[in-house]
Amino acid sequence: MAQILGALCSSHVPAIGRAMAKNLQQDPYWKPFFDGWPPVHRWLADKRPDVAVVFYNDHGLNFFLDKLPTFAIGAAPQYTSADEGWGIPQVAPFRGDEDLSWHLINQLVAEDFDLTTCQEMLVDHAMTNPMHLMYPDERWAVRIVPIAINTVQFPLPSARRCWALGDAVGRAVRSWQSDAKVMFLGTGGLSHQLDGERAGFMNKDFDLAFMESLIHDPQWATQFNTHQLVEKAGTQGVELIMWLAARAALGDGATLAHQNYHIPISNTASGVMLMDAR
Repeated sequence: MAQILGALCSSHVPAIGRAMAKNLQQDPYWKPFFDGWPPVHRWLADKRPDVAVVFYNDHGLNFFLDKLPTFAIGAAPQYTSADEGWGIPQVAPFRGDEDLSWHLINQLVAEDFDLTTCQEMLVDHAMTNPMHLMYPDERWAVRIVPIAINTVQFPLPSARRCWALGDAVGRAVRSWQSDAKVMFLGTGGLSHQLDGERAGFMNKDFDLAFMESLIHDPQWATQFNTHQLVEKAGTQGVELIMWLAARAALGDGATLAHQNYHIPISNTASGVMLMDAR
């Protein structure tokens, strides 16, 4: 059986990619954010995961408003990034894990999840920035299985449905006949809004309460419907449902290994949170 190591949750702001490309990690504006990553690097070096199942949201690179699935999963041997218009350099391709992808697809469909299965799939900054933060040398030590969740066009899947998705993914990974070591990665958030009357909105109190809940009351955020999450976290802050799915995949119990929270980077509340599976 596969071994689940833990979950990492991280912001994925496009500006992070530019900061890394320009070596601004020690710049006073960026340093409080990047200072949160050495413990993650030590955890990765110690645990040595083989596969990362990544919950993220596509921003128009792979899907657009005319065709935008609620849930999509990659089943490709390789995933590449492309120019999104943000000025972020492309990164080295990611290796897929087709065996785990198809195992997850079969198990999730059997549990009545309606998935879009992608045997070709581009990945954008929501994938590349957290992976680059994990492995700054771009020598990806893990194979990936990307799971895209719609946070762009309403109606969005509820926090409750994303918890159920993550829970089902975790159970499927546990039943995978493999000796691989698996981690989960949830990207996006935290609170931010990029447009409208509340452009620049951030909610530190809610962000910290949400992060704390992932350890002590992990289904806390499922009490809120999508409109309530938008009110509390901002239009784009609903990306926290990827963190929720990653936490659900860990199953019962998780211990906090490390966390960092900083406001702002690029008008966004940013965080990183590392949890060990029990």
